[in-house]
Amino acid sequence: MAQFSSSSNDAVAAKNFHIFGKGISFSISPTIHNAGFTHYDLPYKYDIRESSNIDGVAGLILDEHFGGASVTMPHKLQVHKLCTDQTETARLIGAINTLVVKGNGDERRIIGDNTDWSGLHRIMLDYATRIGQRSNVGLVIGAGGASRAALYAMHKAGIQRIYLVNRTLATAEKVREDFKSVFEITVISSLEELVEHPDVIVGTVPAETTTEDQFSAIFGMRGLCIDMSYKPRQTPLLSVAHRHEGWYTVTGVEVLLAQAYDQFHLWTGCEPPKEKMIEAVAQHERENARGGSKGGLL
Repeated sequence: MAQFSSSSNDAVAAKNFHIFGKGISFSISPTIHNAGFTHYDLPYKYDIRESSNIDGVAGLILDEHFGGASVTMPHKLQVHKLCTDQTETARLIGAINTLVVKGNGDERRIIGDNTDWSGLHRIMLDYATRIGQRSNVGLVIGAGGASRAALYAMHKAGIQRIYLVNRTLATAEKVREDFKSVFEITVISSLEELVEHPDVIVGTVPAETTTEDQFSAIFGMRGLCIDMSYKPRQTPLLSVAHRHEGWYTVTGVEVLLAQAYDQFHLWTGCEPPKEKMIEAVAQHERENARGGSKGGLL
């Protein structure tokens, strides 16, 4: 077990970390972060706190032992009102998935941040390195908080033409409007409107709301397909991608881990023990293999 090295001689104070969302009893985030805390022998614990609205967790944030939180749907677009401040990136994206505590007492601040985009960005850059060239065309499916992070990650990865498809056109157009001063997004109301095959596809909608038939015509010769929904691990989108030779796929669990690594570092200042976290998730999945569970989305 690694020992946490503090810059202070004082004992490390106990802290509580949470994931805020609705319908998240399935979340594997506690498995990931508690494995990291255990690795460094930190007196921290991470648990699930469900609430139908973000105001329902305000008391937890005000608690002196609050160390930080992950934020998932449907709260990513509303949690900013409980923050003292936001990082520039979180403000630009318009969605927060991470709360970080800075300072103590009267100087205590709650900072809203976003690690969804940084995790996705790293995955996209790793893929570009693997194939030896940059992707040019991106497609994001869905227009919620996770999609905003995916769009920004594509922009930062140098993808030039970015498409956004969503059932409610007005929602997608609002996202396009919010980003228009930074980069352009082409909004389409259905996948049939795509005029070119994307090199990078990111699904951001619950897997149970999709079918394989929806995605039958969107894949070209090769590319990167990411699905942020992680229940089931093999989603309809990824299933279709697997049938196209030349496509590299990334599951929602892999995306969840990628963004969790950045959260862990923000909260602790320590390098995330990636192997321990991956091992904990694998063990968790083995233990739950015989039972069914609801869908999961970052």
